[in-house]
Formats: sequence, C-alpha cells, structure tokens
Amino acid sequence: MGITLAQAQTALEAAHQKAVEMNVKMNIAVVDAGANLVAFIRMDDAWLGSLDISIKKAKTARFFDMPTGAIGGLSQPGGSLYNIEHSNGGLITFPGGIPIMGDGGKVMGAIGVSGSTVEDDHAVAEAGVQAIEGK
Repeated sequence: MGITLAQAQTALEAAHQKAVEMNVKMNIAVVDAGANLVAFIRMDDAWLGSLDISIKKAKTARFFDMPTGAIGGLSQPGGSLYNIEHSNGGLITFPGGIPIMGDGGKVMGAIGVSGSTVEDDHAVAEAGVQAIEGK
C-alpha cells in the first residue's frame, strides 16, 4: 500500500520540526509509491530554486528505491549509473531524498528535502522517514 496523506503529513511535520531545530529553511516533499506528489511544504523564506529540487529528490529516491546520495555515488564518471541524472525528466543525485518503507519492507513513498547543505537536507529527510518507519 502507498503512503497515505496522514502518513505524509506526519513525515512533513517531523521533517519541518527538525529543520526548525537546525535553524534551516527547507522545501520538503513527500511522494507516494507511484512517485506522485502527496504533500509539500515550503518554509518561510526557503529558496525558491530548491522547491523543484526537493520534489525531484523524492521522485529520484522512489524511482530507484535508494537514497539519492547513494545514486550520486554510482553516477560519477566511470560509475555504473554515470549520467543517469539526465533520465526521467531530470533526477537529483545528491543527498536529501530517501525512500519510505512500509510494513513488509515495501517502498510506500519517499521524501525529498532541499534548502541547505546536502548534509542538512539528508538529516531533515531522515527525521521524516523515522517518523513513519518508527526508528
């Protein structure tokens, strides 16, 4: 089963709270198992250019069912996925997108975060995932 709106909102709330704690302004997107946008927030004064990046990070994480940072490692020159970022209408291959796993280990959606360093983006996304997966 895909992520519900209530679950997506739970992930957004947790990610938003983490961003507030870290004092960073983020765009946060949650997509369902079909990579369709379910929920999104743009914090006050978050970069406009990061809006699209957050959605693409979520979609990229779902398309390949792995964190976007892992895809980035594989997409470097000489890597097995070199140039993959040019597929699927444009992918984001740096940290900040993470699949969200449901019961039975199936991917139910993904979260994408953008607006700060990739380390901050990943930490905020991870908080959203943990709120759903109960880690």
